[in-house]
Amino acid sequence: MLNCSHSVYPHHHNSYINIPSSTPITSSSSTFSLHHSTSLSFSSTSKSRHGSLHLNANPRQKGFKVLCSRSEPLKVMISGAPASGKGTQCELIVQKFGLVHVSTGDLLRAEVSAGTEIGNKAKEYMNSGRLVPDEIVTAMVKARLSRDDAKQNGWLLDGYPRTSAQAQSLEEMKIRPDVYILLNVPDEILIDRCVGRRLDPETGKIYHITHFPPESEEIKKRLITRPDDTEEKVKSRLQIYKQNVQAILSTYLDILNEIDGNRPKDAVFKEIENLLLRLEEKKEAGKSGVGDNKNPTKPTFIKESWRGIPTRLNNIPHSREIREYFYNDILQATTRAINDGKTRLKVEINLPELNPEMDVYRIGTLMELVRSVALSFADDGKRVKVCVQGAMGKGGPSGMPLQLAGTRKILEFMDWGEYGAKDTFIRIGSIGAEEVEEQDDMFLLVAPQNAIGNCIIDDLKAMTDAAGNRPVVLINPRLRDVPGASGNMQTMGREKRLEYAASFEICYFFRLLYYSGTQYPIMGALRMSYPHAYELYKRVDESPGKEKYVILSSFSKRPTGEEINDAFEGRDRSKAKRPSGIWGFLSSVF
Repeated sequence: MLNCSHSVYPHHHNSYINIPSSTPITSSSSTFSLHHSTSLSFSSTSKSRHGSLHLNANPRQKGFKVLCSRSEPLKVMISGAPASGKGTQCELIVQKFGLVHVSTGDLLRAEVSAGTEIGNKAKEYMNSGRLVPDEIVTAMVKARLSRDDAKQNGWLLDGYPRTSAQAQSLEEMKIRPDVYILLNVPDEILIDRCVGRRLDPETGKIYHITHFPPESEEIKKRLITRPDDTEEKVKSRLQIYKQNVQAILSTYLDILNEIDGNRPKDAVFKEIENLLLRLEEKKEAGKSGVGDNKNPTKPTFIKESWRGIPTRLNNIPHSREIREYFYNDILQATTRAINDGKTRLKVEINLPELNPEMDVYRIGTLMELVRSVALSFADDGKRVKVCVQGAMGKGGPSGMPLQLAGTRKILEFMDWGEYGAKDTFIRIGSIGAEEVEEQDDMFLLVAPQNAIGNCIIDDLKAMTDAAGNRPVVLINPRLRDVPGASGNMQTMGREKRLEYAASFEICYFFRLLYYSGTQYPIMGALRMSYPHAYELYKRVDESPGKEKYVILSSFSKRPTGEEINDAFEGRDRSKAKRPSGIWGFLSSVF
């Protein structure tokens, strides 16, 4: 039974974090945001944090960039279970974008037919009924992607890699796509598609007895069922496919885009098309110099590859590296959501170091997070209003929650950088409609929460109404309905309050998981970074002093306690029964 309690005891191990060595680390004390586009201009002569002067009248808006070459065409990986429609989507992608379609099956047949050295090696294994080794298949893929047509037109790698070893080999050879597309179709639909599938041996055309019947009785009579389209074999292939996907998913989580494949093919392709067009626009923006970093001494804001969950998360306080790691993770998710037009967002992260409910001093780390995100958007030319709710009355029972007491004053005294971002691009305010000004581009709200006898939601709603289409981001809000002895919860009815609180879309979520009634050890974690799925991880001890987080399952929406328990117990979701006894406790606390 897992518990989501926030209070923890520290590990006795040394702190360890898996951050790629290429990650730039700034030494400035002004911010922990790692990758900023920092060419800022002010209405009057001002000094940048690196000493250069700017005299422009207005800030230049600078676009965020993703980690892909400015001059290279699209590079796409696509994966889907048998009968998911992957073949159809590959055809449509190639027609629309002109990418070179690379399938390992086609490669093997071509190399064997051509009698190449690699083909002859592969043929030896195939003739003896053995699987072709990873190194041979990977070498074929590398050779194909190195040809001029793939370099010039881009490529679509179909159904490969299939194993963690294959994925790591591609990573080592610097073969990495811009996007990893995963077609999701429910198992029962996939089984129906396969079992009902029929082949015309004369034309090679595929039919379905229900969804795509043959044109005539003559064709119907000669249709056959392929040997691997029995229900038993389909289920076996699905299980193998799922194992393969789970094995490589952690390598491509940061570029993963899950597509609902249980729709008409045109609707599926429309979503894929929009995704690839957005990628092309970002590449073209980089190629044309839009958002270029004119100051070579400043780091460019890029979307770094996500390399997994940091370890030793029970150590208090967290190391600077761990804090920076999560700040950057949150920034990327928030940026993606805002770039997609989302305007009502919330970040929920309940690491021990970022949970001021247990220890008031931890509000400092939360403010450090807010500062990091605010400075990053300011570096992008946006005017950010950082807001902390004011006192909600007089006296302890109706006053501002203890965690926020003095927070605004501390924010005022924090180091906001040498270039004068505070009071120009970043201003400190409170929560309420009167705080919204025409010049504000977006709003970051620090832990808005109801207090006994008073409700912040009325002020919050008035503020979002005044903000209109400008983004409002709540950082660790606690908007549950808190009853007061006085019965005074302001004017909005309870149902409307809860409805409004639920209207904010989560763009980042992270929570540690423990066994029920315990606070140690960490059993796993649940993470979601917009626009990706919720990912459930299990913490595994590798050796004394070392640990890692291994992905167990993914969910299209926030999983329930039952679903989390089922994943940890290895139960099939479709067959799992409601847990009872101690294992049922999580549902009430999650």
